[in-house]
Amino acid sequence: MSQSPIFAAHDAVVIGTSTGGVEALRTLVAGLPKNFAAAVLVVMHVGDRDSILPSLLAGSTRLPVRHARDGDVIEPGRILVAPPDVHLMITRDKANGGRLCRAVLSRGARENHTRPAIDPLFRSAAAAFGPRAIGVVLTGMLDDGTAGLQAIKACGGRAIVQLPEEALAPDMPDSAIRNVDVDRVLRLADIGHVLEQMVDESLAADRTVPREVPEWVRLENRFVLEDSSMEALSRIASPSTFTCPECHGSLWEMHGVVPKRFRCHTGHAFTERHLCEQQGTAVEEALWSAMRALQEKEKLLRQMADSAIAAGYAQTAAEYLEGAGRAQRDGEVLRRVLMTHGQARHAAQPDRVG
Repeated sequence: MSQSPIFAAHDAVVIGTSTGGVEALRTLVAGLPKNFAAAVLVVMHVGDRDSILPSLLAGSTRLPVRHARDGDVIEPGRILVAPPDVHLMITRDKANGGRLCRAVLSRGARENHTRPAIDPLFRSAAAAFGPRAIGVVLTGMLDDGTAGLQAIKACGGRAIVQLPEEALAPDMPDSAIRNVDVDRVLRLADIGHVLEQMVDESLAADRTVPREVPEWVRLENRFVLEDSSMEALSRIASPSTFTCPECHGSLWEMHGVVPKRFRCHTGHAFTERHLCEQQGTAVEEALWSAMRALQEKEKLLRQMADSAIAAGYAQTAAEYLEGAGRAQRDGEVLRRVLMTHGQARHAAQPDRVG
């Protein structure tokens, strides 16, 4: 039997958000007290773009806030924000008996087509803090954060979700509520106060009762922090008929999870909804490429027709012009398909951050 994990002596609050996240985060951190007795770590989908999120939050909170640095000690009363283009994760420092936790910045494979991603932070917090982890999912598109909240709950932690009706983009809160046994669904203005209460209760109750970290949480953390193997993936997933839109390798369907999730052996991970969105993007890119090729073919055939006419080959020129007309008509069909497709996608959802 494996040894029960040792958890840190304070709570960690991990927060994930996407579309509409800046204002949501500013409201939340404004409600945290100056002497907040838990560490706070934040992931917002910023992709690889420069981010000034810490400075935007600094004006709304009494807690020190900055981008996380690799090796930072995870300590109470401070807010660490995931920098652009790296996953922010937490590991236990084995040299200190496992009670000291540190931040790890990883350029591991993107999850749900983004880096930094919410789920890696949440999963690592679940493994490092167990019952002393509190996950918070705020406004955002699709279903990021749901799998991470499931990991936190599986390790004995607690889950808070923003009231979907209040969120600028309600998808992420909706998904969390549908698929996770969340503890509280709250308005933004109330989350800070409730977090303070939860942390105080945790300190009073000494929430250090160990719970074994599930294998899927440990193995998925390995995919972000280090190279993993096909053998490891086969323990938590089965081969699917789909291919990874990032690296074009085979995708494996994770066992027993809702909503369905997929992972390739190089580490890319997708929920069903994210995979569908990426496939839609791939189709659109292929159509644009086909339309460009048809336009170039039409132009080339017309040039060839001009050369044939100049050389006195009228019949050949007519054949070239006929081919150019077909390419033009096919290109017009593709353009109408693309315009209809683009309008439908735009109507379905607002722009997504990250």
